[in-house]
Amino acid sequence: MPAALKGHKRIHGYLKGLDNSPGVYRMLGENGAVLYVGKARSLKKRVANYSKPTGHSARIERMISQTASMMFLTTSTETDALLLEQNLIKQLKPKYNVLLRDDKSFPNILVSAKHEFPQVRKHRGAKKEAGNYYGPFASAGAVNRTLNQMQKVFLLRSCSDADYEGRTRPCLLYQIKRCAAPCVGHISKQDYATLIADAERFLQGRSTNVQADLANQMNAASSQMEFERAAALRDRIKALTQVQQSQGINPRTVAEADVIALHMDGGQACVQVFFIRANQNWGNRDYYPRTGAGAESAEVLQAFVGQFYDRREPPRSVLLNHPIEDKDLMQDALSQKAGRKVELAVPLRGEKAELVGFATRNARESLARKMSETATQAKLLTGLADAFDLDGAPRRIEVYDNSHIQGAHAVGAMIVSGPEGFIKSQYRKFNIRGEDLTPGDDFGMMKEVLRRRFRRLLKEDPERLGDNWPDLLLIDGGAGQVSVVAQIMAEEGVQDIAMVGVAKGVDRDAGKEEFHRRGERPFALRHNDPVLYFVQRLRDEAHRFAIGTHRAKRSKAIGATPLDDIAGVGAVRKRAILAHFGSAKAASRAGLADLKAVKGISAKVAETVYDYFNDKG
Repeated sequence: MPAALKGHKRIHGYLKGLDNSPGVYRMLGENGAVLYVGKARSLKKRVANYSKPTGHSARIERMISQTASMMFLTTSTETDALLLEQNLIKQLKPKYNVLLRDDKSFPNILVSAKHEFPQVRKHRGAKKEAGNYYGPFASAGAVNRTLNQMQKVFLLRSCSDADYEGRTRPCLLYQIKRCAAPCVGHISKQDYATLIADAERFLQGRSTNVQADLANQMNAASSQMEFERAAALRDRIKALTQVQQSQGINPRTVAEADVIALHMDGGQACVQVFFIRANQNWGNRDYYPRTGAGAESAEVLQAFVGQFYDRREPPRSVLLNHPIEDKDLMQDALSQKAGRKVELAVPLRGEKAELVGFATRNARESLARKMSETATQAKLLTGLADAFDLDGAPRRIEVYDNSHIQGAHAVGAMIVSGPEGFIKSQYRKFNIRGEDLTPGDDFGMMKEVLRRRFRRLLKEDPERLGDNWPDLLLIDGGAGQVSVVAQIMAEEGVQDIAMVGVAKGVDRDAGKEEFHRRGERPFALRHNDPVLYFVQRLRDEAHRFAIGTHRAKRSKAIGATPLDDIAGVGAVRKRAILAHFGSAKAASRAGLADLKAVKGISAKVAETVYDYFNDKG
């Protein structure tokens, strides 16, 4: 088969080696880049369809014309092929596939089970800790609002176990009636367990029963002339009523569902997802999937559903506003993943249809706002190209900054912006490691950051086929920083990337910035130029990210002690030793017998600690 052959003729050459097995196929371009990943009930029939010269949409025709080779993987069932397809799409990010770009995990509420007075808190990630989990919530904000409401109603503690153990008097939350203060014995274990049970009933959607129980308790307290207790119960009932009134959409007939609505316009898509759990609305989030160079609604929504639940447990019901291509197959795949039946439905009437309609309206309005912001961003990028004499509007801008205090806890930071605004998933932090750097050497830190950044880029994508190569570098600093960056770029052989230094001009006032480029005189933009404001926002975002990273590193260092380096001494034993001796320095001077006297420290651990401090030579 001629190596240069492409398109439907090239695809036709693969038919002889295929049978009717289900599986996944990959279409590759001349440079080996994956153009498309698809699944098929019969690989031979699907490839035969692609080998025909006519009958394809414009999008598929373009894809076929660019195909230089194909790869195949057979599976046992079409359901397995569907699951594998979505996994490969997320890994390979092919040009012609629909791609869910934001795939962050969702937070939950955890009612811990490892303490006699359980803590109620936000939890994100693997569910390894013992306790009951409630969620998912659409965002950290949705969790925080619910926790805040629960504090008012149920008076549960939110402090860490370490803070709880160290308290000798109630905290401010007790004073403002947000906690029952179990830390100092203001509530019994049995009464606190009752509060926990009520809170879990609330999270399970049984808040009406909770309210009735509280009303009965208030009436009983009033009858027994315990007016102070009755007033406290009245306040909790009032708070619970306010919670129920503020939750917005609370469906009566839908106990558990994700409501997923798609709206498309001008080749762009917005998917709105509402989380309904325990007959309560636990928030919503919008997504803007890449539409694979022009996919239709059914394909976009199917791809979104498959990728959205790739690493998440689906609810019992998923309500959609559009039919998808392989509803029964997707339903089987989600049911297989969940280990129980999952229903996919496009409701046409009743409360479910109202929920879908509400989500659709949100998707339409969100996409309109996004498109308006994107248009504004496009104008700013074009203006930036004109101001800095770039070949065209940059697709990826990387902005660098450093942060330290007299050289201590030094970090470098990189933020990324593009046609759709800040790309926070691409932000990177760099712990400055150079042992030969003079403390506070900003030039040296910038050298280390840029060298590490571009060496990694050259290693991962030497042909520059991906989207991670910048078109423009913005450096916080003047001619000196630009010279340093130019030196690093020359050493690494990437001198074709534009770079600009942003220096605070006269009196270091915002609005008087000077811009520095290699071999050219500094210049400034008009005080009211929108491009100047745009550059200021980019620089300020880089500064914010750098400062935040530096503060986190400094806070971690402040809490560090030599005990952190001793094998077998975890957080609990470290707290016990510090509480007993008052400081790590005092513990380092302690005798073996004193260490053995620490509550919770075994003789073996005491010997390990003693040997660590006394065998250093």
